[in-house]
Amino acid sequence: MFRTLMTSTAIVIALGGAAVAETFEVQMLNKGENGRMIFEPSALRIAAGDTVKFLATDRGHNAESVKGMMPQGAESFKGKINEEIEVTFPEAGFYGVQCKPHFAMGMVMVVAVGDEATAPDSFLEGRLPKKAKERFEEALSGL
Repeated sequence: MFRTLMTSTAIVIALGGAAVAETFEVQMLNKGENGRMIFEPSALRIAAGDTVKFLATDRGHNAESVKGMMPQGAESFKGKINEEIEVTFPEAGFYGVQCKPHFAMGMVMVVAVGDEATAPDSFLEGRLPKKAKERFEEALSGL
């Protein structure tokens, strides 16, 4: 009886944690409310363990992490052109996301995982196209 109770408790705890995680959808668009070549929304704040589903709403786009714009220990990701990709974010921190073909046109977004209020100073360091940097700054200000 005790063994059955402990097994049931373990299952409930495991399933309870899985039920808390959420999935958010982001559209990859040629044109949206905030301009051309955008992710919509351009910024998300989620909890560790949540998933973001990048939808290939318009053709010619992908979603991938930006090198150097992820928390320490986080794994990079790279979706294929014209395909949706689901990414789970287990590590707290700020993630830069880009559409590789339209990076220079500013097709970027920020995923903030956890409660940290501001991105680290190093988040916008490095060589970023002007339009991408502007949109990253806009996205960060909207979190």
